[in-house]
Order: sequence, then structure tokens, then C-alpha cells
Amino acid sequence: MQTAHFWYQFDLRRSKIGLTALFLTFLTLSSANAQGLFGLTSTSGSDDKLLSYGFFLAGHTSTFRLKYADRFVQTPNTAGQNVRAIFPKYTPGFSLGFIGMLRFHDQMQLLFTPKIGFYEFRTEVQYFSDDLVPDIPNPDEPVSPAVNINTLISESTMIELPLLLKYRSQRFNNTRMYFIGGASYMFRTKTQDEANLEDLVTVGQDYTIELGMGFEVYFRYFKFAPEIRFSHGLNNLYQPENTIPEIRDAISSIKRKSVTIYLNFQ
Repeated sequence: MQTAHFWYQFDLRRSKIGLTALFLTFLTLSSANAQGLFGLTSTSGSDDKLLSYGFFLAGHTSTFRLKYADRFVQTPNTAGQNVRAIFPKYTPGFSLGFIGMLRFHDQMQLLFTPKIGFYEFRTEVQYFSDDLVPDIPNPDEPVSPAVNINTLISESTMIELPLLLKYRSQRFNNTRMYFIGGASYMFRTKTQDEANLEDLVTVGQDYTIELGMGFEVYFRYFKFAPEIRFSHGLNNLYQPENTIPEIRDAISSIKRKSVTIYLNFQ
């Protein structure tokens, strides 16, 4: 049902395209600056230490991955009869945290990166209206009902505990590329009783798969690593028994999804 709305699909992807373009531009500028500032190879960083530490700042855009219930998409619709469609929207947020690194090899590290993230999830619910579009010039054309829109907002502060494996390329002057992947456990700071007061209710715990890539730049006294990472939730977070009645039976599954830009300092 959602695939028929082309511009909605384009709007979802525009956030990803913008973040990726910004990230690639930043990598190019960082690489140029690092090689221009130091004629010699910088000895900063912690590449030879068994254990090392750092911190990061991050900005993300997040959304729900929503799956309709079979009763909602069937004809006749026996669930949410006044609901036309439900569209999750990408919404920005930010997070910060610390980095703990265990060195296995010059090109292989294990990372533990606990962080606190501030999230906002927006879900647009479109309702059919009894008002029809007036003054249709061609009486043979079908008349579409007007649509009322209600945006449901859910704010969450999450504690996240990712455990990641990092594979780096060999160092070239003051730069090196890397790929990163792993899993994370996350939980919400507010209680379930507080969450039950929202219109669209979800549970507070989740497990996610994390995949990304980055670019290490060696400066004189520290190492800077911009990174882009994609996160996909594994659990069905939806709690229908406390969700508002008009959309309760229209949804069967809700999972989290986010794209994050990290600025790592080591």
C-alpha cells in the first residue's frame, strides 16, 4: 500500500542521500587537510596499545519500520476502517558516548561504545474524510475523498551498549579506511507506564544490527574518525493493547531503523 506513494518513498530516501553526500564530502576535506598539515607521518593515536579509549559525538535520523496487519490491507478493511494509511517519518536526533578499544592486530579491533541517544519518532496517520473534492470538471473521473492527517510523536532517551568488530586497511601516510559491524542492546530510560500514555505504544528494549564504514585521520595529538553507520532493530516493539483504538488493529509490527554520522576522537 505504501509503495504506491512515490513522493513519500522519495522523501524517505532524501534524508539518507543527504547524510551520505555530507559524509563523503567531509571525508575528502579531512583527508586533504591531514596530508596538507603534516609533511611527515603523524605518530599520534593509539595504534600500538592493547587497550585504548576515546569519545564520540553523533547525529542520527531515525524512523519506525512499520508493517500493516493483514486485516488492514484486505478488502473489505476490517481493521482501522477510517484510516487511509500510516507513514513513519524520518526524524533527526543526537547521541554521545565513549569508546573502549581492544587491539587484536594492527588491522583488527574490538570496540565497546556505550552511549546515550535522544530519539524522536514521528508517525503520520491519514484518515478518510466525508468531504469530497468539489467541482470536478470531468464527471467520469473518480472522486477521491479528502484526507485528514494526524502526526503521532514518541520521544525516547535510550541507553545503548554496542559491541563491534572493526577492520582497518593498512595505514597510508596519515589516513586509513575501516569497516565496522556488530550488535547492540538498547533500553529506554522512561518506564513502560509512562510510554503507555502515548498514542502509539512500543516496548522499551531492543536488539539491533550495526553496520558502517569510516575514515581515520591522524593529527598531531589525536586521531579523528568520521563514520557513517546503519542500524536495524530486530525486535517487534509494537504493543497494541495500549495503542489508540483507531490504529490498534491496523499494525502488526514495528521495528526501529536509523542512520548515524559519528565523529570519533581517539
